[in-house]
Amino acid sequence: MTTTRRLALLAGAALLCCNAMAQTAWPAKPIKLIVPYPPGGSSDIIARSISQPLSEALKQPVIVENKPGANGNLGADFVAKASPDGYTLLLCDVGALAISPSVYTKLQFDPSKDLRGVTMLAYSPHLLVVHPSVKANNLKELIALSKTSDLNFAVTATGSAPHLAGVALERASGAKWQYVPYKGGVTAIQDTVAGQTQILMNGMLATWPHVQSGKLKVLGVSKPTRMPLIGDVPTIAEQGITGFDSGTWQGILAPKGTPDAIVQQVNRALISVIRSADIRSRLAGQGAEVVTMTPQEQDQFFAKERARWAQVVNAAQIRLD
Repeated sequence: MTTTRRLALLAGAALLCCNAMAQTAWPAKPIKLIVPYPPGGSSDIIARSISQPLSEALKQPVIVENKPGANGNLGADFVAKASPDGYTLLLCDVGALAISPSVYTKLQFDPSKDLRGVTMLAYSPHLLVVHPSVKANNLKELIALSKTSDLNFAVTATGSAPHLAGVALERASGAKWQYVPYKGGVTAIQDTVAGQTQILMNGMLATWPHVQSGKLKVLGVSKPTRMPLIGDVPTIAEQGITGFDSGTWQGILAPKGTPDAIVQQVNRALISVIRSADIRSRLAGQGAEVVTMTPQEQDQFFAKERARWAQVVNAAQIRLD
């Protein structure tokens, strides 16, 4: 064996050894958990619920950082372009992320190619709510009212999952309303509470407290079956829109290229945290159910959601630069 060949083999072995040591030592510094939406929304609520117990599980600080903009795409792009070392993770509505490639004509990253799944965390159905002044107490009455009155439908962002759920409901029911886009669920909720918009469809986790306080009136839930927490509220499917199903799916993703060993370690830690009695009970009390997946299952879910919502986007001809 030549000296050059021997040195090359030794260098390769040393690199493999260093990589193995780096993976074994992970995490060795704080981890950033990027939420690509403003504070107060469903993703932010879950991120702040799990950050401390996740810090304890991984024995490193987990820092929640909000990077809102472009319906979550600015923060997602930041993570997609981050170093694939496990120190920058994305917590977002995975369903909304799957919609982006169909809506945006100039997306700066490809979610399916630049990000990889770690695990799903929770599912929160969309609630169809109205301002208390709206003279409708069920979906049938709302549909009828929409044909004789001007109703503004607040959406968390153009092309978001709640927006497309509203579009799907409008098309399936024959209702008529005007969409008013916002830069996040919090402001959409605030304006509906104030009566500046009359209708809202949004994740239950962020919307339910306003129903409890009487500031919003709930007309339906998007889950195929009724929610135990609000068993007296009929589903949208029960009210004539057969098969209607939408919701907010919070999950964790990492930059593509993040080593499998790190992804699996984060997956195990997250599942342990989110399934704990305390977190599970807290989320259930707010209308969210814990749903976990393997990284492969999450990637498969992402692909199905992308195909599903592409049909709605194309039918409604929704496009953004």
